[in-house]
Amino acid sequence: MAKYQIKMKELFGSIKNTTLYANHNRINKPNGMTQTDEKDIFCKKIAQNTNNYRDSKFKETSDEIAKLDQIDSLKIEENFQSNDQLSSDQSDIQTPTYTMTPKSSPIVFSSPNNHADNQFCCQQQQKQPRSWTLSLSWILSFISYNTRILSRAKYYLSSLRPSTLFTSLIPVLMGAVLASKTSGKFSLIILLATLLTVVAVHAAGNLVNTYCDFVCGIDSKRQSDDRTLVDSILTPEEVVNLGVLFYFIGCIGFLIVVIQSPARMELLALIYFGGLSSSFLYTGGGLKYIALGDIIIMITFGPVSVLYSYVAQTGVIRLVTLLYAIPLALNAEAILHSNNTRDIEIDRRAGCVTIAILIGFRASHILFSLLLFVPYILFIVLSLNYSIWLLLPLITLPKAFALEKKFRYRKLCSIPRQMAKLNFYFGMFYLFACFISPAHKLPGLLERAI
Repeated sequence: MAKYQIKMKELFGSIKNTTLYANHNRINKPNGMTQTDEKDIFCKKIAQNTNNYRDSKFKETSDEIAKLDQIDSLKIEENFQSNDQLSSDQSDIQTPTYTMTPKSSPIVFSSPNNHADNQFCCQQQQKQPRSWTLSLSWILSFISYNTRILSRAKYYLSSLRPSTLFTSLIPVLMGAVLASKTSGKFSLIILLATLLTVVAVHAAGNLVNTYCDFVCGIDSKRQSDDRTLVDSILTPEEVVNLGVLFYFIGCIGFLIVVIQSPARMELLALIYFGGLSSSFLYTGGGLKYIALGDIIIMITFGPVSVLYSYVAQTGVIRLVTLLYAIPLALNAEAILHSNNTRDIEIDRRAGCVTIAILIGFRASHILFSLLLFVPYILFIVLSLNYSIWLLLPLITLPKAFALEKKFRYRKLCSIPRQMAKLNFYFGMFYLFACFISPAHKLPGLLERAI
């Protein structure tokens, strides 16, 4: 395109030279020449000079343009061929061609008396190639949108308190292990659906707790372990919508369990909706604020979760499975009790009543120690009469002593999070011990089912 512009400059440069020549003659014009004669001479010289230059340069210019067109056509054709290999829907693209108007039409000059404009006609007849600009713009917009979604996803994930979700994950796995030991029945689809159900309901319960504590003024910027709303990471509307979404996901998982499980729907619904209502009533119903939250946690994240998973796999109820949930329930309650003990002053100012407030710090320390060490005592006793593998959770005992020492010296800030980690490792060792132990070496598993 730059070469076209150079040729045009040369062409019109001759007109400029002719004009300068005419101006020179105007200054030195002969005496007696009228203005009309001057204009006629000027127009004749312009036409003569332009025609001579056009005749000499037009052929050269046309040849140059033809060469450039040929090169451009080859490049465009190569690009089209490469695009045809990438996408079959571009097979209809044709190589563009350029045509020049006849020799007499590119440039038209007339005298000033005709008041006609000078014109240059160069027509490009081309079938436009398919443009990828729209597709590229759509792809970039899609990537940008998903980047924003991903940047928000980490805030959504943190609002679920993922470190606490293991307290519902381990009981579900325990129920599946016990089912395979007693009846030999195991379905991966049912297990995944059960995990989806229980974890989603637990996450929704965490969101309800976040919202209610913020609305009631319990969580503040000065003192709050959950920063989701107090730091405006999410809006209250987003937390509510996310909670509704996870309750809906839990219901979807429950429907999958009902379809796949051999258990009666009434039995599954009784256990499921009991756990769902407990997760909501813990804070949504105010049970947390009247010292009943500890009881709800011990029941939900222990017996209910294990029993639901076991019934979903086998279709029957074995009450002995509730005994296997006791260590997990005590460990989960230790997490909650350490959190409530840390927040004694905050809860008291907000008007809440918890067991930690009712019994004071000294008794809370004793209760925490019992919740922490009773499961280890149970494993030691059971290992003497049953499988030696039940001693496996004692690997986490040194960590338990370290947490008890921190609690005793009132270093409570990080204890709930560390207790959540201990709960995970404790539960995994407990789960592995039950998995590798023979059924006859595990207490009560060969009893008759209900």
